[in-house]
Amino acid sequence: MSKNTKRLVRTLVCLALIIPALILQYALANVDICVWFVVFTLIYLLSSYDVLYKAGRNIFRGKVFDENFLMAIASIGALILGEYVEACVVMIFYQIGECFQSYAVGKSRKSITALMDIRPDIARVLRDGAIQTVEPDEVELGEIIVVNAGDKIPLDGEVVFGRSNLNVMALTGESKPLAVGVGDKVLSGTVCTDGQLQIKTEKEFYDSTVYKILDMVENASGKKAKVENFISAFSKYYTPFVVISALLLAIIPSIVTFEWKVWTFRALTFLVVSCPCALVISVPLGFFGGIGGIGKMGVLIKGANYVEQLAKANVFVLDKTGTITKGEFSVTDVYPPEKRQEILRYAYICESSSNHPISKSILKECKPFEFSGYDFEEIAGKGVVARKGDEVILCGNESLLKDNGITLAAQQYKEDLTKTLVYMSINGEFLGVIALSDTIREDSYEVVSNLKKSGAKVYMLTGDNKQTAQAVASKVGINDCYYELLPHDKMQKLEKILSAKDKRDVVCFIGDGINDAPSIMRADVGISMGGIGSDSAIEASDAVLMHDNLSSLIKAKTHCKKTMGIVKQNIVFALAVKFSALLLSVFGIGGMWYAVFADVGVSVLAILNSIRTLKTK
Repeated sequence: MSKNTKRLVRTLVCLALIIPALILQYALANVDICVWFVVFTLIYLLSSYDVLYKAGRNIFRGKVFDENFLMAIASIGALILGEYVEACVVMIFYQIGECFQSYAVGKSRKSITALMDIRPDIARVLRDGAIQTVEPDEVELGEIIVVNAGDKIPLDGEVVFGRSNLNVMALTGESKPLAVGVGDKVLSGTVCTDGQLQIKTEKEFYDSTVYKILDMVENASGKKAKVENFISAFSKYYTPFVVISALLLAIIPSIVTFEWKVWTFRALTFLVVSCPCALVISVPLGFFGGIGGIGKMGVLIKGANYVEQLAKANVFVLDKTGTITKGEFSVTDVYPPEKRQEILRYAYICESSSNHPISKSILKECKPFEFSGYDFEEIAGKGVVARKGDEVILCGNESLLKDNGITLAAQQYKEDLTKTLVYMSINGEFLGVIALSDTIREDSYEVVSNLKKSGAKVYMLTGDNKQTAQAVASKVGINDCYYELLPHDKMQKLEKILSAKDKRDVVCFIGDGINDAPSIMRADVGISMGGIGSDSAIEASDAVLMHDNLSSLIKAKTHCKKTMGIVKQNIVFALAVKFSALLLSVFGIGGMWYAVFADVGVSVLAILNSIRTLKTK
């Protein structure tokens, strides 16, 4: 039996005892009042001993002004004043409210725990021809792990044997199984539903997708929104203020009217009403539930402050490759055609050292062969240089070749404005061009249109050439497009956008590659594309789109707005009821019963309202 269940059972027993006690008190009016005082005091102690213990313990710990202290002093004061029936009833209803409150909070935590139940417990490693079961963090890079049907994949890697359908629901929110086979990359945290896979690990556990996601979720509560910080500061000063006010309410009018019992009782009622638990619990719970609800959509947010920021975001800066487009390039042409094999051979040497989406696409077109002895230099935003003795191979954009003093030969081909061009040179001589095309995401136009309709400004930044950039921007409806940008150029453009914004504007940057990490970190809200995004971009970001599609951005923003709306509803509702109840208690209207509703009832209603943030459309 859980702790909360035991408290509920104890409270219901007290409720069952007090009803016949009340009936007998009215039926046996001649019985000495001391008898009823003892009866109701015993019921009171049975219902409140945990509250009294916590209040006493917290006083010794220096935490005097909490709800346990307020309830203890108010109910004990009622007993002393002879209002022992009311003291018992108030404490019983307070405990019932606390039980409902604990249940509501537990329900939301279980929902989020279930959502994030992706931590693998074990890893089966193939060592010396036998399978050993070890902790995931004991698996070394490059080892072969065996994943059976029903197992969670413990580390990121590449399938080297077997086929299976993976359940990726917990990771991306996508309900459709993902079919994988030899050569496919798989992420930790996904579940093998059938068959058996042998996977060559490409990352250690502490660099794996599942570990980074769990780290994000566990640390999310440390990044508070402005509203949460306000509530924390409010509670810090509010509670001592109301205790002092209650003391003055008991003393000053009593000195004038000599009605010490009346004003002391009103002061005790004032204390019960004043408990700020509705705000202190429901507001963080609202953000916690909001982060969980957004997580169900496949969007991971690192903290409550980013929920607040994303809800306000009205300036969106988008990278092109891998964000507006899929980042899945395919080679369409090689020029000149008669040098195709030679160009692809040299390209294979250079691109084998890079993880860029363009590099991977070129490698698919090349015929693999063995080579060695080359030193590689990847120049961000430009390309790759491979050196071996006197041999120097350049593979990259036009800027890379021009920086090395290489004159491009006259282009004897018709250039498609939507294609990305990779230029090749060998030993200072222009060799040829590889033309690739990238596919625009199906939802890019819809997302941009949605953002513009909401009044947001949309920019596109890319390192691609002018023709390609403008063609893509035109197709998706972006008017402000900046092209041929190196990483530091992107930062400069972003800095200009940030410096030109109004005080209420929130700038959101969405990118995927290693070049985007500085810009993602610099923006008010940095978002990375989780599916193909680089590790550095994901680590630098404030939110990750695990679905790897832009439409998740709109869903996340909508849910963030919903979360902020619910949080504000709780604040307004709780403060309105609190202050009205405080005012009424001063004039003796409502009594302890109304005070309990103003405290526990409002808390329960606010918490139930907060749970709505878990629900998604």
